[in-house]
Amino acid sequence: MSEAVQAYTVRLELVDEPGELLRALEPISENGGNLLSVLHERGNLTPRGRIPIEVDLEATPERFDAIVESLRDAGVNVVQAGAERYSEELVVILSGHLVETDLSETLTRIQGSGEVSVTDVSLSAPGGTGDVSSARLRLATESGGIDGVLDAIDDLAEEKGLRVITPLTEGEA
Repeated sequence: MSEAVQAYTVRLELVDEPGELLRALEPISENGGNLLSVLHERGNLTPRGRIPIEVDLEATPERFDAIVESLRDAGVNVVQAGAERYSEELVVILSGHLVETDLSETLTRIQGSGEVSVTDVSLSAPGGTGDVSSARLRLATESGGIDGVLDAIDDLAEEKGLRVITPLTEGEA
């Protein structure tokens, strides 16, 4: 009987050189992993001066072990590898001077606020980067973690002078 496919998250650190992201993704494909999302934070650096990458993928446990081993064999720095811990998604819209208040730093702080991952970002800046812009953020969090994530985003938005549009949650009017 074959093992069931599961979702996993792998956190990597890559050198900022051409071809490094492709080199890190090849072992996933070669070992039967199915990519769900890749968060490539080129504007941020880890304390070791590398680029943080978060890869969400699906694989059987046996294939996942082979993927992690192949990544390490290829010289890719695997910071964390394990079962996907996110089970709830929500979409939040931020509006204001997102570029001037450092959108990359805002995303990093949201992810650092708890058990949350930014899985997709869409930025609209029709007046240019110096004007008001808006961003749609798709977030994934642990079961029951939405309220804590929203509280952290509200605090960050207040600090940076941003507006937040959040989904209605059950029981709100």
